[in-house]
Amino acid sequence: MKKRTFVAGLLATTMLTSLPVLADGWDGPTTGPAGADGKSIVVVAGDLKNGGILGVTNGVEEAAAKIGWDVRVLDGAGSIQGRTAAIGQALALKADGIIINGFDAVEQQAALEGVVASDIPMVAWHSGPKIGCDAPGGIFSNVSTDAMTVSEVAAEWAIDDGGKDIGVVIFTDSTYQIAIDKADRLKETVEAAGGKVLEYVDTPIADTSTRMGPLTTSLLQKYGDSWTHALAINDLYFDFMGPSLAAAGLSPDAGPQAGSAGDGSEAAFQRIRSNGYQAITVAEPLNLQGWQLVDELNRAIQGEPCSGYITSPALVTPEGLAKLGDSNAFDPDIPYRDAYATIWGK
Repeated sequence: MKKRTFVAGLLATTMLTSLPVLADGWDGPTTGPAGADGKSIVVVAGDLKNGGILGVTNGVEEAAAKIGWDVRVLDGAGSIQGRTAAIGQALALKADGIIINGFDAVEQQAALEGVVASDIPMVAWHSGPKIGCDAPGGIFSNVSTDAMTVSEVAAEWAIDDGGKDIGVVIFTDSTYQIAIDKADRLKETVEAAGGKVLEYVDTPIADTSTRMGPLTTSLLQKYGDSWTHALAINDLYFDFMGPSLAAAGLSPDAGPQAGSAGDGSEAAFQRIRSNGYQAITVAEPLNLQGWQLVDELNRAIQGEPCSGYITSPALVTPEGLAKLGDSNAFDPDIPYRDAYATIWGK
């Protein structure tokens, strides 16, 4: 069950869980093991060019400094081979724990079996469709917002923005099961409201810098004014759409209105703030999730149960950003840093 509430001028979707909401707004864990001493962990990042992955990595580094751990970040650089090599390097480093950051565990099943065989605890961010405790692939906890809720919020925005006559192009990446699931939910939600999905475009996130320009031009030629909205499973798609829209003579207000079902990158916030060919994003609290990953890994290292906490996303609009000053990140105004530091005894 879920409800919609407003947080700091942004429309937030709060998952109702068994965790209590305290007077200060913190709805995450309040108990757990003290911070383990002297641990060395490795973050295996899917692609640090992805703003969501980078934001989570920054949160991990901040939290690790508080708990007193050393962190090594390895960049998979957007390729399957690069991620496989990074997991192998993490094994060679004999890390006390590994964080899988922003790629599908199924893709790296063989490599992750080596981690499990070495008894190295693993937690993950966006490693697959199962959120929370005991995710597939030997992952102790898969940290994420509810991806289906994120897609629903993005699709509902498009419907509210354009009415039932909207024509939507959806961008996804079938390399990742979660991306397929998110795109399917976008399509279902739009069509259930009477909107039309013009095309379902499967193009790799890692290749957006070279593919999105020509794709945008081709779609404009194919659909013209009937293309009213673009929805994508990640902000990165819209990093490279604007120049083609501008070259076609379309202003940000006249061209297809772009909305992302995740993750709330700094670049996306800047585009939304400046009317730069992206209207909204459904952002995750990336820095908070970095802290949560460290907390979950601390629990795994010490043989304690995972927390089961699920963070809440927010619909980021120009009006909401105007109330947040110069910030280009969704960092909810709740004392999660203090809460986790208290649990760890730091």
